[in-house]
Amino acid sequence: MNDIHSLKIGVLGGGQLGRMFALAAGNFGIQPYFLEKAKDFPAGLVSQNVTIGDFTNEKDVYNFGKEMDIITIEIENVNTAALHQLKKEGKKVFPDPSLIEMIKDKGTQKEFYKANGLPTSDFVFIQNKVDLLYKLEKGEIEIPFVQKSRTEGYDGKGVLVVNSASDLKRAFDVPSFAEKMIEIEKELAVIVARNEHGEIKTYPLVEMVFDPEANLVDYLQYPTEVSNIHQDECQKIAKEIAQQTNLIGLLAIEFFLDKNDNIIINEMAPRTHNSGHLTMEACTTSQFEQHLRSICNLPLGSTSYNQSAIMLNLLGRKDYTGPANYPKLEKICSLEGVHVHIYGKKLSKPKRKMGHINIVDSDISKARNTLSQIKSILDS
Repeated sequence: MNDIHSLKIGVLGGGQLGRMFALAAGNFGIQPYFLEKAKDFPAGLVSQNVTIGDFTNEKDVYNFGKEMDIITIEIENVNTAALHQLKKEGKKVFPDPSLIEMIKDKGTQKEFYKANGLPTSDFVFIQNKVDLLYKLEKGEIEIPFVQKSRTEGYDGKGVLVVNSASDLKRAFDVPSFAEKMIEIEKELAVIVARNEHGEIKTYPLVEMVFDPEANLVDYLQYPTEVSNIHQDECQKIAKEIAQQTNLIGLLAIEFFLDKNDNIIINEMAPRTHNSGHLTMEACTTSQFEQHLRSICNLPLGSTSYNQSAIMLNLLGRKDYTGPANYPKLEKICSLEGVHVHIYGKKLSKPKRKMGHINIVDSDISKARNTLSQIKSILDS
């Protein structure tokens, strides 16, 4: 694609991922367009090109997309009927609408892994809460297990860990599946990129540490303390999936390393991802620039890490709902190797992602020490 500066790139969604994509695209002289419900969403703080609309509404998505050269996403929950029509009319839609449909239903994700011989945990589909109780009684499901809603689950929502019968009171009454409980040693993630030329690159493995209350990532780090065999296996799986799905864009894949040393796919997302935020300061090419390169069919950038790094999610306090404020920011900024990213959300809610902090250092132990200092400041 010769003149990318003349391209109109439309993004469905204007949250923090859209905001960071806009900043990366600006380095190429490109100003993306966004479809979002309001202009005060994170992307609207750095872009004037915000169309007010609903990315789940077929008419809104179609009318927005027909004015674009390339349509992409920063969230899976978008109207794919409009995207299929836009693709028929010659618009470039990345990732493909069929891939979005497969991934936004975690049940079809599981079927995809199984059909393609990819490592995933055992699962049983559930229609509703009554069906869950029936299958428990029949022995098709055994406690402990994890219930996951098939759609609209994100940032820890739509996931219930059932350790005892008392937990069943909170069971979801929606289409879902029960997944065999895994004894997890580590949680890992890989991001893979692919362009229209078929060039594929993966980022090195990162390790994720989860907030036990919110069931979302507390922090992640590079390098990981796993073997080269596991590194290679995860990257190989990521490349296989990118080829099997004819991916154009980015795909984030989360894995479990279980207590028996097995790699198991947890889930994936067809877009830039929380697990890739470290790349903004620690890598030669950030995930956001790589996404731009892939959908514009440019050569993919280097995915090498230049130094050790840790990413800490900044979450809304669990006891506070109200205007966003960051009283500890000055102390945090005084620490060496710290890069602060505030998303610009006006309202703070319990455990809502408000920003993240990247810590970079040549020595991972020093980065961990800085992480401890930041956590101490935030808790004080």
